[in-house]
Amino acid sequence: MPCSFYKDKIITQNGGPMKHISYSELKTWAECPYKRKLSYQDRVKKFVGNQFTAFGRALHFLCENLVHDKVEDPEDFFNLSFEKELEAIGMEEDKLITDMREQAKLIFPQILPQLTQNFGDYEVFSVEEQLYEEVKDSDTGYNFKGFIDLVIKTSDGKFHIIDWKTCSWGWDAKKRSDKYITYQLTLYKKFWCQKYDIDPKMVETHFALLKRTSKKDNVEIFRVTSGPRKVENATKLLTNALVHISKQNHIKDRRSCQGCEFYKTEHCK
Repeated sequence: MPCSFYKDKIITQNGGPMKHISYSELKTWAECPYKRKLSYQDRVKKFVGNQFTAFGRALHFLCENLVHDKVEDPEDFFNLSFEKELEAIGMEEDKLITDMREQAKLIFPQILPQLTQNFGDYEVFSVEEQLYEEVKDSDTGYNFKGFIDLVIKTSDGKFHIIDWKTCSWGWDAKKRSDKYITYQLTLYKKFWCQKYDIDPKMVETHFALLKRTSKKDNVEIFRVTSGPRKVENATKLLTNALVHISKQNHIKDRRSCQGCEFYKTEHCK
C-alpha cells in the first residue's frame, strides 16, 4: 500500500467547526481542568518553545522524511530545520545549541537501522496520519483528533503505530509505565482501528526514543501494550473529561500548581 502524507484540515459540520479533543488537551485536563480551559479554550499562550522543543520538532521532521527516502544529507536537512525552528521562537546560537547539533549526528544513522532491527521487512503505511474519529463512547458530540507519526506493516500482516519521542538519555521504568504517557498510544490505537475497522489484535504500538545525550543506542524502540483493560481505562478518562468540558466544569487542581506556567499570574491567582 502506498505511503502518504496527511495534512491538517478544517472539518466542519453544519457550516461550523466540529468539536474535537487531542491527546495533549486530554492530558492537560487530567493535570488540571482549569489549565486546559486557559490553554485550549481561552487560548492563553505563555510557553512558546525553547532549544529542546526546537530540537525535537526538527528531529521529528527529519524522521518523517527519512522513512520516505527523501533525505540526501541528514545533517544538512536537520540543521536547516533546526535553524528555522530556533528562528521562529527567537533563539540565537549558544553552546547548548551547538552541542545539540553534534549530538544529533549520533542519532541520524541509527533511525532506519533500528526500524529494520525491530521489525524486519516492513512497508510504510502512513506518515503523519491524521485521526479525526467520533468518540462513540460519549454523547457529547466530540471527535478525537491526533496525528500518528508513523504506521508500518510487517510481513506477518500486523500494523505498528510508532511515535517519535526526543529525550536526553532515555526513560526510566516509571516514565515508561506512566499511564498519562502510554494512554496516548492506547487511544491512537483505539481510534486508528475504528477508522479502518481493523481488529486491535493486529495492531501494536511503540515509542521510538531519540536520545540526545546517550553514549550509545541513541535510538531505542520499545513496545507499549494496550490490552482491553488499558483501553477501557483510557476511554473512561477521555469520556469523563468530555462530560466535564461539555458542562463547563473547570476546577482548579491545586496539586498541579507547582511548575505550572499560569501559577501566580493574572490568569490564575
